Amino acid sequence: MADFTSGFWNIWIIVLTVLGIAGCALLLWQQSSWKVRRDDQGAPGNTTGHVWDEDITELNNPLPRWWMWMFYLSIVFSIGYLVLYPGLGNFAGTLGWKSTGELARDVRQANAEIGPLYERYLRQDLKQVASDAQAQAIGERLFLTYCAQCHGSDARGNKGFPNLTDGDWLHGGEPETIKQTIMNGRHGVMPPMGAAVGSDKDIDNVAHYVLSLSESTHDPIKAELGKSKFVACMACHGAGGKGNPMLGAPNLSDKIWLYGGSLDTIKETIVRGRDNTMPAFGDFLGEPRVHVLAAYVWSLSNRPSNAGAK
Repeated sequence: MADFTSGFWNIWIIVLTVLGIAGCALLLWQQSSWKVRRDDQGAPGNTTGHVWDEDITELNNPLPRWWMWMFYLSIVFSIGYLVLYPGLGNFAGTLGWKSTGELARDVRQANAEIGPLYERYLRQDLKQVASDAQAQAIGERLFLTYCAQCHGSDARGNKGFPNLTDGDWLHGGEPETIKQTIMNGRHGVMPPMGAAVGSDKDIDNVAHYVLSLSESTHDPIKAELGKSKFVACMACHGAGGKGNPMLGAPNLSDKIWLYGGSLDTIKETIVRGRDNTMPAFGDFLGEPRVHVLAAYVWSLSNRPSNAGAK
């Protein structure tokens, strides 16, 4: 049972549970009319009054005795269960069993069995781990369990979640950098820049200039007018929009967009800003598992077919 916020809820659960069991027992006792069973079983007039298809009559006979005893035994079982195991509010049961304790035992057993394998990989360089077939298989399972919800099972990301296979990295794609990202998480923030850029017309011009940096479809005249206003963005993205891995500021010149590269999306980003967080997994997974996972993630964009992406 979860911790209750006050003693009232503890008593409330206990009362409801006890009344529920007592109510079931009372109902069974009322239905266990042995006299009716002996004298009125199948007797004329012992019906509910419901008739279907002119001659099918619903009788009001009591349940078979063996069936009733099964219900009584289930009540006895429930009482015994509540004495031995948690179920009555904060009462932990005489056996002291907890699901968290069972989970902790399973985790300890798993760590004892596979812990040495992770420790062996931890002593190896990340690139060496990435070349190990067994480590890759383990890393893939870790990725599918903990990372695929955001980055996709194919690691190609989604709107607001980076593609991990294209060699484009907001904070840098070196193995140790990736490991630190997984261990400590990241918090990427672009503040709203509408007021700093100027009017709606200025924002439109800057958006066209941003599109021009990656040679995407744009209005050259508006782009030229927006170039001078882009100075408000240069502190993070640089003079040529090449980005800054130290700040997590994306490269605006490579046609790789985290939220989309349409004119309207870029204008929305300028006006409203962006706020994105990747949670830290270090405390949850532990460094040995993160080490293997980081090696797998690094390998996604460093396979022979992707060698030119770096």
